[in-house]
Amino acid sequence: MAEDRAAEQTVGVDGRVVLVTGASRGIGACCVRTLLDGGASVVIHYNTRREAAESLAEAAPERCHLVGADFSDEATPQALWQQALAWQGRIDVLVNNAAAYEAEPAFADDDAWTGAWRAVWQRTLQLNLLAPAELATRAVAHFQARGEGGILIHLSSRAAHRGEKPLLGSYAASKGALNALSHTFARNHGGDGILSYAVAPGWVGTDMSWDYINETGDRGPLGENALGTLIPPEEVANIVTFLASGAARHATGTVIDINGASFPR
Repeated sequence: MAEDRAAEQTVGVDGRVVLVTGASRGIGACCVRTLLDGGASVVIHYNTRREAAESLAEAAPERCHLVGADFSDEATPQALWQQALAWQGRIDVLVNNAAAYEAEPAFADDDAWTGAWRAVWQRTLQLNLLAPAELATRAVAHFQARGEGGILIHLSSRAAHRGEKPLLGSYAASKGALNALSHTFARNHGGDGILSYAVAPGWVGTDMSWDYINETGDRGPLGENALGTLIPPEEVANIVTFLASGAARHATGTVIDINGASFPR
C-alpha cells in the first residue's frame, strides 16, 4: 500500500536526490544551498549561467551534478530528465523552479504586433508550463516504476491568484495553469505515494527583483509586503526543503502562499 510505503520513508532530505530547475540564481540557487545543507544530492539545472552553477556545486561537489538545458527548445525537458536520472539512477524530488517573466507588447492593431504578442505567449507557456509539465509527467512515471513514491514541488506565484501587472497576462496565466497541474497530480497519484505541492511567492528579494526596482524606481513591490521588504529567497527555500522532506504528506495538493500578507487568502 502507498500509505505503508510513505510511512516507512525517512522524513528529511538527507540522502534524497533532488532535481532543481533554474538553479543557478535566485530562488533556485537558495533551494540548492538549503537542500545541500540538509544532506541531499542535487541535480543543478542551468541555462546560460554555468559558472554560477559551478560555484554552487563547490559547497558539496560529490553531491552535485550540473546539467545545462534551454527550455525554449521543446526537446530539452526529455534530455534534461535523462541526464539527471542517469547520474544516480533515481530522482526522489523534482523542484520545478525555472520560469520566464516577459512583458507582452502593448496593443497595436497590426500584423507585427500580433506576431510579437504570440511569440511572448508561446515562449512563456513553453518555459513556465509545458517544460515543467513534461518534467513532472516523466517524474510521475519514474516514481510509479520505482514503487517508492516521490515528490513534486512547483514554484508558482501570487499572480496565479490575483493576476499580474499590465502586459504580463501570459505570466499569470502560466502560473495559474501550473497550480491546476499540481492539483491534478496530487489528486490522481496520491495512491502511488506521490505528493504534489505548489509554492506561490510574492516579490522575492533576488537580484532580478532588486535590478527591476533600482532601474525603474518603482518602489511598489516594497510597499505591498506588510513586513515592509521583499521576501528573502531563503524563506522560500526553507519551505521547498520542508516539503521535499516528506514531513507534510497530507498537505499534498495545496498551494502554499508566501507573500508577506500582500494577498491573504
